[in-house]
Amino acid sequence: VRLLDPPLHEFLPHAGPALTRLCRQLAKDLRATTSVVQERLEALREANPMMGLRGCRLGVVHPEISEMQSTAVFEAAAVCIKEGIKVHPEIMIPLVGVADELDQQAAVVRKAAEKVQARTGIKIPYKIGTMIEVPRGALTAGKLAKTAEFFSFGSNDLTQMTFGVSRDDAQAKFLTYYREHGLLPSDPFETIDEEGVGELIKVAIQRGRATRPDIDLGVCGEHGGDPTSVAFFHKVGLNYVSCSPLRVVVARLAAAQAACKVK
Repeated sequence: VRLLDPPLHEFLPHAGPALTRLCRQLAKDLRATTSVVQERLEALREANPMMGLRGCRLGVVHPEISEMQSTAVFEAAAVCIKEGIKVHPEIMIPLVGVADELDQQAAVVRKAAEKVQARTGIKIPYKIGTMIEVPRGALTAGKLAKTAEFFSFGSNDLTQMTFGVSRDDAQAKFLTYYREHGLLPSDPFETIDEEGVGELIKVAIQRGRATRPDIDLGVCGEHGGDPTSVAFFHKVGLNYVSCSPLRVVVARLAAAQAACKVK
């Protein structure tokens, strides 16, 4: 279960009647004035939200948000266990670039687990891991693996931050031109860039396993449904891929083909 990762602008309307209705509803729920809510929303506006207050940064600044999500996961797990259903929640902390970010959020998750277990009397087996989406996180994977029991490579964000481009803008503005004129062999947001992004993934795998040999490794992103990318992930030693539902069949077939080629 990934803690909140997308930036606020992907959740909230930007302007118009929808934003007005939201402000009125929030004002009513919070027992505040509409102007106070509007001022708060305006204060949260960012010039570059994809690299702003999102992922673990949101949880670090507002730990109660991470605590709320973790508590909900553990409460649901406790209900399942009580009903005889085996569950093993894996809490994934996103956008980590500094080991202290992961440690702080992991402490919040553990505290939430302890509270739920104490309240319910039910022992809940769980793991804490992180998404490798920031180049610095990939390069310091050895430190992150001291806390993280698994890595999931967020290939969309890792590609975006490695190339230093906005996926939405790049695909609309210049990636097609680059491909047509031979500057790039393919769209790096569709097929993994093995030379750059792929190298970061390999470094993270090596350093992560050096610290924790049994660490689980996977990828989360649209690359998980691309056959060429899946073959690369299999080659470098990832254990699983996660992608959108429409790509699952292709991903399973590509994974099977990659495994057969190795044999």
